[in-house]
Amino acid sequence: MSVTWTPERTVQLVAGTPPGGGLDRVARALEKAIIATGRLAVPIEVLNVPGDGARRAWTHFIDQHAGDAHILGISSPNLTTDYLVGVAAFEHRRYTPIAILVNEYIAFAGRADARLKTGSDLLRALGHEADKVTVALSTALGNPNHVALAKLTRQAGGAVDAPTIHVFDTALDAVADVVSGKADVCAVTAASVLAELKAGRVHVLGISAPRRLAGVFADTPTWSEQGSDCVIGAWRGVSGPSGLAPDQVAYWADVLRAATAQPVWQEELAKLSWSPMLIAGAELEATLARERAEFIAVLRDLGLLKTKEL
Repeated sequence: MSVTWTPERTVQLVAGTPPGGGLDRVARALEKAIIATGRLAVPIEVLNVPGDGARRAWTHFIDQHAGDAHILGISSPNLTTDYLVGVAAFEHRRYTPIAILVNEYIAFAGRADARLKTGSDLLRALGHEADKVTVALSTALGNPNHVALAKLTRQAGGAVDAPTIHVFDTALDAVADVVSGKADVCAVTAASVLAELKAGRVHVLGISAPRRLAGVFADTPTWSEQGSDCVIGAWRGVSGPSGLAPDQVAYWADVLRAATAQPVWQEELAKLSWSPMLIAGAELEATLARERAEFIAVLRDLGLLKTKEL
């Protein structure tokens, strides 16, 4: 497709979490990578619109800019799962998906001096006293973090609705809940525990990756290694408002491909334990449709599916 559209004013990358939160980290890394491409002749900035489990960014800002390709939201599977569990009245199809950029696997972390020392300890607790386990997660029930917990609980022999769950608007608050002793563990994207892990205030019991991550997580076993089938990630991508024209989508898909090839982006991947997952175009549409069907099946099986209009 011939790309004829280019930005005419400041581009805003909208993150539904506060500075330092998961969506914000992606937005700021992407901002640096886009600048590094040299493709933009206009400024680019990150706009944080936190609140309501990251949904406020869509309902209170992106929805107000239909057809405006200068506004780009940092998206995640929550746009699907929030709708399927009945906490949102919208999903991906309300907007204009442009690309998936990275996948983040989920770390289960506890306070360094807590009673649950290993993944085996957590699985045993979930199997025999799940009602005594408190888990902090973000940003909504039914999302990949919650699905990972439910998978572990069911496989351990416990009831998936037994653990007490604290839900936060940002993973950083979920980690803080563990550090303060209010929750036994948190289930958050791996990058979200890095600061407290390096400070020695938390330890990671298991990660939902298909194989061990590199860097600081190299010694952390996957759940598969610990006998539990729990491989699930939370991807991060970019979606525009509704009503974007094909040449606007094509422009941004091209820029995002260039951005993810930049050394500064590769540095962020390594630093934050992100796994590259560049998907755009027709493949993106198929991926989102397939993922939606998979979430419907999993959430129904776990008793979390609420939406009737499927």
